[in-house]
Amino acid sequence: MPTVEQNRQHWNQDYEWTQQGEEWSLVWGGSEAQWFGAILPRIHAFVPTGTILEIAPGFGRWTTYLKKYCESLTVVDLAEECIKACQQRFAADSHISYYVNDGKSLAMIQDKSIDFVFSFDSLVHAEAEVIEAYVNQLAMKLSQNGIGFIHHSNLGKYQQAFSLIDKIPSEFRELVINRNFLAPTHWRAGSMTAELFADYCDQSGLHCIGQELVNWGTDELLIDCFSVFTPKNSIWARPNNVIENRDFMKEAVLINQLSLLYTLKSFQSSRGTNSFESHPVGPLPRVSPQAMKSVSPGIWSRSIRWIFDHCRVSQIVHGA
Repeated sequence: MPTVEQNRQHWNQDYEWTQQGEEWSLVWGGSEAQWFGAILPRIHAFVPTGTILEIAPGFGRWTTYLKKYCESLTVVDLAEECIKACQQRFAADSHISYYVNDGKSLAMIQDKSIDFVFSFDSLVHAEAEVIEAYVNQLAMKLSQNGIGFIHHSNLGKYQQAFSLIDKIPSEFRELVINRNFLAPTHWRAGSMTAELFADYCDQSGLHCIGQELVNWGTDELLIDCFSVFTPKNSIWARPNNVIENRDFMKEAVLINQLSLLYTLKSFQSSRGTNSFESHPVGPLPRVSPQAMKSVSPGIWSRSIRWIFDHCRVSQIVHGA
């Protein structure tokens, strides 16, 4: 169970960040492919917008894209080293604000000021009490029609099964995991579940409107969840749709294949450079909400639609 202090120690001091977090996107073919192939298709209805809050940005793997979809972006992280890295990386972007927090607090954010809150591949390491604290505060920080997309752990769903690991002698523990009796947990928070997230929303005056349970890094176990939420009286409010997607990693493989054709990185490789900024077409411009109103989904959105048409998913619709 990673505590707040363990997270701070790990991401602030122990982890070397030699690849700026890019190593966690390799399965998708890199962060560019993962953003346009796996993330943007899931959030494109909510951006661009006025103000975005990103919780736990790390070294800015998603910040580099989010900053183009808003007028004002705030990033909050418990690791001072991560915030310093983001400040250096995005020094030319005057519309970004940076804060180091205690791993739970959003006191620095003005109430009713956030149109979209985002966190991906970070809060999976946050236990239930941390997620609850953030959700309670986001109920105050979101604007009337604000919306959130939070990637968090669902490992608690399998807590009883994984608790057996502690009772297995250490010399046999890896054997049990490697033979798929149990799967690696990827340092997920063992107390957090999708159901708890929906409950936290309901208790704080928010409404969970969509949850996708995914088998991140496993064959079958749905150890992660993407939760979408909004104030109960917002224009986004609807019954909660819960989808179990056990083909999430197959989706990653397809996106990786597409990345060889369609990403900037695929062209840069042939030119002997790995820098987005030095690509002949230059960095993508910042996109205003007005400019994006008439933009239709591109190749990545179409590919993700095809994936969900063909993958094995089950949908459960809960009452409001």
